[in-house]
Amino acid sequence: MTTCPECGADVVLPDDVETGEILDCGTCGAELEVLSTDPVELDVAPELEEDWGE
Repeated sequence: MTTCPECGADVVLPDDVETGEILDCGTCGAELEVLSTDPVELDVAPELEEDWGE
């Protein structure tokens, strides 16, 4: 378990969590990216931007 960087709530991690995986905070709904697994580090996932065909 770790804390949400957005709201500070506890986030329960699956046993098989991997770096780069996107998780949802059950409290605030923020999408969180797993930056590392040892130690576990989360950050708010970047928003996907549309490229509009560029």
